[in-house]
Amino acid sequence: MRIKDSVVLITGAAVRVGRTAALTLAKKGAHIAFSYYLDDEPWQETLQEIQAYGVRALAVQTEIRSSDSVQNLIQSTINEFGRLDILINNASIWLKSPFLEITEEEWDLALDVNLKGPFLTSQKAAPYMLENGGVILNITDLSAFQTWPDYAHHAASKAGLVSLTKTLAFELAPKVRVNAIAPGTVLLPDNHSPEKRKWAEGKSVLKRVGSPEDVARLMVFLIENDFTTGAVYFVDGGRSLV
Repeated sequence: MRIKDSVVLITGAAVRVGRTAALTLAKKGAHIAFSYYLDDEPWQETLQEIQAYGVRALAVQTEIRSSDSVQNLIQSTINEFGRLDILINNASIWLKSPFLEITEEEWDLALDVNLKGPFLTSQKAAPYMLENGGVILNITDLSAFQTWPDYAHHAASKAGLVSLTKTLAFELAPKVRVNAIAPGTVLLPDNHSPEKRKWAEGKSVLKRVGSPEDVARLMVFLIENDFTTGAVYFVDGGRSLV
């Protein structure tokens, strides 16, 4: 899969890792469609930054939990670009609560955004991608493989995404390749404390915090390497070893 002149759809790409991925791929010549959720997200700035690389760009406000909204996202992308080559399921939500205090609403929200969303986008995008070949990348995290107290709903959603990745890789082969990326700490909150950074660095075998660019570079590798499918790739500084 060549990145230059490809059409890439990234969910939740107005900010953070999704934004970095969009800009990285745009710099390599990809045309970018992306979803955002809230009007107050800096999606217009991201759109302009993508376009500054001389590629075409599209931003679509999307409720990732809604089948109709996701269908509009996919159809808008097809209408604008005529095809879809690469789907990156990046949109996610982080919820924290002790297991005995998780409400049904919180459980549903975590599963709907982190698992149902990628299911919907992949299912609705796949028919277009099966025509000419394509790549799907799902962003999971280490909670799918480690025990994280107070994150039962989040971990369940991300573990489900790993399972979905493997199933899609099998069912959509050989035309569509599907992999997952599991980042470690690659971006701390803006208001993080020195203690939080020290804790994150201590969890890494490399003794440092990563960056969104680390994740974006792995995305580039998985898009371009045509003999990779059905696997989870860690970009975590060795945290999964601890």
